[in-house]
Parts: sequence; structure tokens; C-alpha cells
Amino acid sequence: MRLLATWLINALALLALPYLMRSVVIDSFGTALVVAVVLGLVNTVIRPFFVLLTLPATIVTLGLFILVINGLMFWGVAQFINGFHVASFWAAVGAALLYSVISWALSTLFLQNDDRA
Repeated sequence: MRLLATWLINALALLALPYLMRSVVIDSFGTALVVAVVLGLVNTVIRPFFVLLTLPATIVTLGLFILVINGLMFWGVAQFINGFHVASFWAAVGAALLYSVISWALSTLFLQNDDRA
């Protein structure tokens, strides 16, 4: 049930992006649901490889290169899915950052922490 709630929260965060950034377009709620799943899969499977591959650059930039990797993943998904458009790479970096903040805020508000010890 928590996975379904997280999926819906991420889709809602994606739907909020076009209202905050003109460079991001999402055609429908269904598209947002698909993008949320694909982003989750990409961040789980592909992102760790890129983080490991770019570890020297990440260390030199004190972790800021992770923002570039997140933007690259976001932009890659936008190139792959019809109905989800991001204007440029740097718009994708900003959108990925904003998406993370919105998703975190909504998760904090709506999902309860069940880790009581």
C-alpha cells in the first residue's frame, strides 16, 4: 500500500512541475503515472551505475555533480516518453531538483513513519 501511495505522490509532484516551470510539459495524469514509474526504475537501475562511473567528478565538485546526473536521468526519461517534454538539459536539472523537493514535501505530509522502536 505504501508503494502505491509513493507512486501517486510522485505522479502528483510531476503534475505540479508544469505550473512552476514553463519548460516542463506533462500531457495527462496517465502520463504522469507512467513517468513516475519509469523515473523510479531509472533511478533504481541506471543511476547507481552513473554515480559510480562519475565518482571522481562527484568528489571534486563536493557532490554537486549528482545534480547533473539527476538532470540527465530526468531528461533521458523525457526523451523516451511521449507526452512528457522538457525544453533543455539545464531545465531538466532544475526540474529534477524541484521534483525532488516537491516529492519529499508531499511524502513528509502524507506518509507516516512506521519505524517506531
